Amino acid sequence: MFFFESIPWYNVVMWLVVLGLLIGLNEFVRSGKRASQLMFMALPIALTPIWLFVVDSEITSWFHWVKVYSALAGALIYMVIRFTNYHKKHPWYLVLVPAILAINIMEAVIREFQVGFMGFDGVVDGMTYISGGWNYVNAFAGILNILTICGWFGIFATSGKRVDMIWPDQTKLWIIAYGIWNISYVYSCAPGNAFYSGFALNIAATIPALLWAKGTWMQNRAQTLSIWMMWVMTFPYFFAVGSTFNVSVSYNPAANWTLALISLALNVVLAVMQVSRIVKRRLNPLKDELWTDTEEYKRVDALRETESPNPKTA
Repeated sequence: MFFFESIPWYNVVMWLVVLGLLIGLNEFVRSGKRASQLMFMALPIALTPIWLFVVDSEITSWFHWVKVYSALAGALIYMVIRFTNYHKKHPWYLVLVPAILAINIMEAVIREFQVGFMGFDGVVDGMTYISGGWNYVNAFAGILNILTICGWFGIFATSGKRVDMIWPDQTKLWIIAYGIWNISYVYSCAPGNAFYSGFALNIAATIPALLWAKGTWMQNRAQTLSIWMMWVMTFPYFFAVGSTFNVSVSYNPAANWTLALISLALNVVLAVMQVSRIVKRRLNPLKDELWTDTEEYKRVDALRETESPNPKTA
């Protein structure tokens, strides 16, 4: 196969299980404050000593430690928006949303440059790599993805049975560009479980945002990434090389180049569209929302009618 070696039926079943569990647990934490506190506060506190003193893993690098806590930081920052009025009294707080997103992307960009610059070839940190020009191409796509983050001052929280953080100006194109960039990153820089952490993890955050929970992608991404990283830190070998459920990438440079070039193309198109809109409409990308006249934005922003000055907290 082009991207992966053989994918037995039981790996397909496990992929669907992972996807279903991530979506299901995301819906669980969407259900209220107590569920979110349990998942993103109590559970990490309980697991941290296990990660430090019990789990002995050769495949857990600095990136895993940074990623798990930065993802959790994002989930906690978004919980403040979902369950309190702090962001209404202090609008500057909304800047933390794009900031934690940009930091997460930059972590991966740095890792991508590291893999390319150091010429990872063979087993490194217990994982087999190949490196090449695609690392630099996708790193540049990641930088563009950061630069095209926009409209964060339009973020709000809904009320009702499920309290969500909504980002109307985060378009489907940006989400897709991010998704392909991240899949390309994982495929090249975390190839040991790219079948799951590349494809299933990205799709788990996107499906709800496109179908039944529009505008929630950022919230979904932080939550599903936190859940996934806590699993990986606790059971690092479950999907690793040697596991029954591991699916090996093909280690075909053409596959790496294909993903990186698609990633770059999407992010270049996105950047050109945004720059054109900013110039024509004389918008300030640090303050203004860019897509307010589009039908996509209007459908999501209509949820603002359910915004409450006193969000439910349970």
